[in-house]
Amino acid sequence: MLGGVLELLTGIGLATSAGLNAYIPLLVLGLLARYTDLITLPPAWQWLENGWTLVILAILLVIEIVADKIPVVDHINDVVQTVVRPGAGGIAFGAAASSTTVTVQDPGEFFSSNQWVPIAAGVVISLIVHGMKAATRPVVNVATAGIGAPAVSATEDAFSVGMSLVAILFPLLIIVFLVVLVWLFIVLRRRRKRRKAEKAELEALRAALRARDS
Repeated sequence: MLGGVLELLTGIGLATSAGLNAYIPLLVLGLLARYTDLITLPPAWQWLENGWTLVILAILLVIEIVADKIPVVDHINDVVQTVVRPGAGGIAFGAAASSTTVTVQDPGEFFSSNQWVPIAAGVVISLIVHGMKAATRPVVNVATAGIGAPAVSATEDAFSVGMSLVAILFPLLIIVFLVVLVWLFIVLRRRRKRRKAEKAELEALRAALRARDS
């Protein structure tokens, strides 16, 4: 039973990571499978550890890292990634759910049948996280006049790397990562609502002053 829970947490962690950056969890999976014994991919997913696959993922990751740190461009990138990140999340969850790792020795225990379920779950989880990311980034850009975009993006990338590694090595800690992620989203959402309220009050005050002067 514990193995099934760890398998589930590993998949959730990688799918969540993909919602922040599509290529980091896939690259982590491929590199660890190719160069370490920390994870063993089943035949159906061994293309992730292929050398050419890793090179392509690395190139796409560099493009993503650069685009996500430029105001306005990051918004365009988020629109494009609406399809890419959920797809990556589905792949990451699907691969993890059928792989042997240092903590999961009986892959497929939780998803003993209907192997499409982890892929679908990964798509949904990544799409939700991507939506959270896309919704909160404008708050940061407006609040910092775009200056904070690179710092926030770098934090998201670091969070994605850490979450991908923890999902494979210490899946129980994924719960902590999820709590932190939800807390940050709530904080930014509240800040966004507060800024909208302040803007509405300012507009109402200006309208009242114009009416008085006329």
